This record gives sequence, C-alpha cells and structure tokens, in this order.
Amino acid sequence: MATGFRRREFLIMGSAAAGSLLLKACADPGTNGGSATGGDAETIKVGILHSLSGTMAISESSVVDAEQLAIEEINNAGGVLGKRIEAIVEDGASDWPTFNEKARKLIEQDRVVTVFGCWTSASRKAVLPTFESRNHMLWYPVQYEGQECSKNIFYSGAAPNQQIEPSVDWLIENYPGKPFYLVGSDYVFPRTANTIIKAQLEAKGVQFVGEDYIPLGSTEVTPVISKIQAALPDGGIIYNSLNGDTNVAFFTQLQQAGLGPDRFPSMSVSIAEEEVLAIGPEYLKDHYAAWNYFMSVNSPANTQFVEAFRAKYGADRVTNDPMEAAYIMVNIWKQAVEQAGTADDLDAVRTAAYGQTFDAPEGTVTMNPNHHLSKYVRIGKVREDGQFEIVSTTPAVVEPLPWNQYVAETRGYACDWSDPEKGERFQI
Repeated sequence: MATGFRRREFLIMGSAAAGSLLLKACADPGTNGGSATGGDAETIKVGILHSLSGTMAISESSVVDAEQLAIEEINNAGGVLGKRIEAIVEDGASDWPTFNEKARKLIEQDRVVTVFGCWTSASRKAVLPTFESRNHMLWYPVQYEGQECSKNIFYSGAAPNQQIEPSVDWLIENYPGKPFYLVGSDYVFPRTANTIIKAQLEAKGVQFVGEDYIPLGSTEVTPVISKIQAALPDGGIIYNSLNGDTNVAFFTQLQQAGLGPDRFPSMSVSIAEEEVLAIGPEYLKDHYAAWNYFMSVNSPANTQFVEAFRAKYGADRVTNDPMEAAYIMVNIWKQAVEQAGTADDLDAVRTAAYGQTFDAPEGTVTMNPNHHLSKYVRIGKVREDGQFEIVSTTPAVVEPLPWNQYVAETRGYACDWSDPEKGERFQI
C-alpha cells in the first residue's frame, strides 16, 4: 500500500508542476455574455480545473492527464478550426470556494472558451452559479447524483440511471434477500444518491438497515464499521459512495474487522482502477464497482486509448471511467466547435453538441439534448492485479435521465435544452 501512496504523490506533484507551467492571465478581466475571446489567431484557450492537491487529488490528477492527452492528440492532428488548443490548468485544491475562485479566473481573466473540470458534486455546485451567470460552458466528467440539468454544463459521466440504479438492480438479482447498508462521504452526491437508492429499495421490497456519512478526507471510519457489523450480523451488502482518501482507511479496516466480500460484498461508485492501486488490490479483491468503462474493456478504441495513455505517461499507468469520460468530453467539444464553425460563440457550440457521437473506449456514445451522454453500464469485480473482471454489461447504451424517476419530487420530469419551451425541467 505504501508503494501506491508514493506513486500517487508523484502523480499529483507532476500534474501540479505541469499545470503551473501552463498558467497565464489576460490583462482585462470581464464577464462572458454567451461568447468568449479565448486565444489569438493561432490558439484557442481552454481551462482545466481539478484538484491537484488535497484529498481528491487521488482521483482528479489522472483526469487532468486524460484531458491533456486528448488535447495533445487533437493538436497533433491539426487542432480545432486550424488552431492549436492552449490549456490553462488550475488547482481546485479539494476546496469548493477555491474551485469557484479559479473558475472565475479562467472565465474573466484568462478568457477561456470552455472549462473541463470538477469531480465532486460539491465542487460542481460551487462553480455552477459562476457558469450560469456568465452564460459560460463547463464540461463535467464524473458520474453524479443527477437532479440537475444546467444549460451551462455538459455531463459526460453517468446519470444515476446509468450507474447507481443498474448496480442496485444487479445486486438485488445476484444477492437475493440480502439487506443493504449505505455509507458515503458527507456531501451532496452521496446523500442524494442514497435518497435515490432508498426509494429504489423500497420500490423493490428490499431491506435497508442503515446509512452513515463520513466527512470528506476523514480517516475515522472505525465507528461506521462497528455500526455495519451490528446492523448486518448475518452479512449483507455495503453500498459505498465514499470519495477520496477515506476509502483507503475504510477498506483497510473493513478487511481487518473480518468483513470480507464473501459475506459483506461492497459496491462502489467512486473507486476505479487508479484508486484500487492506491488503496491496494489486496484490500479490494472480489468487491464490486459500477461504471460505464473499465480498462479491461475489449475494443479497438480502448486498446488505442490505453496504448496512447501509457505511451505518454508510462507503461505502469492505468485508465479508468472518469479519465475516459474526460477524454470523451474534450473530443465531443472539439467536434461541436468544428460543426459550429466557432469556439467563441458558446450558444452555437452548445447547439452543435447535440447529437454528436464519438467512438469512445467504452463504445459509441451520443450527446443528448439534456446535456448527458447515452452510455453503456458495466459492473466489475476487483481482481488480484488491480484490474476489473467485467461481470455485467448492458446489451445497448442506456439513455440518460437526469431527473430521477424513483424520487417522488422528480418523477415524470425530463430535460431538453434543444426546445426552449422545455429546457431544464418539463413534465413528460
């Protein structure tokens, strides 16, 4: 496990150093009225905004690597509209006010045409008012809790019906009669996700025995593990939405307490290949994760993606779902800009994004008018080598539903930004 930490620290410092070399500022700050002036006659400026330090750097630093790989490939192929992409990297530092401060800098000072960024829903919620008030554009690469459909955000990760809900259904089918215990970090994504899960379990007639939340970044997990033992004396399912370094302590102590996957299988929605290596595969073997992409996907597009990533960053590096979603979103943005014939007119780029398809490592994906991608859903079991054995894949892409159909307040609602009369939320 110590080896994983040294590697992670190297990745974080390396990404932060790369970011510092790219930081630039323009002299005249200002707001954006649906257009941008990013770059000059030779370049188009974009922002990259992720945590390169703090508790979330374990996950976000590699997403930056994937975004920079996509940008490098695009530049090597001739750029966008004949211009090179210039990436300005900022560190959100796992701190939500810092994310908003950096978002404002990228928009107002650096005058980027778009931003690729955030991981936690807390960071996304922190920057959302800035992007909406300036009619700017954020591309967000991580699965999330849904219950949001912003005109100013494109979501390339999964909506709940493309990760959380299918994984719960899979557990119910494969572990019939087993009760659920929900554990997550204490912020908006896990709490909203668990609201959805509880409504889903109730609808399915499945027992739910408890839920607990741990502050983001905390390693004080012993009380929660004790509660799980007490609530599941005969074993059961642990549904895990912990994020960041807390997972290291949780799975280490879970194993030490004798809560192995034979009697206490866990399903995680924020642990992928990068986190498995940092935590240690020996602590996660035979536990599950739900994603749209795993590094072990067998497809020509994935082989090309993995080989390109390793050629750039090292043969020991791994890829994961948020990295793949980040790679997708840069490419779909590029396609939308080329169709619109402009990077500066953000409304034109937004409209051009609808219907864009991309032969992604996970399979062909399509951007919908609700700003979410149609995606495959997969369940993976952790192997000894830190990779995932894919135990379930949907036969076709699952269409995204940002407004949840299990939760009473949003049941029957949808989103469609291609129709001004529908927009953020309308009744089906």
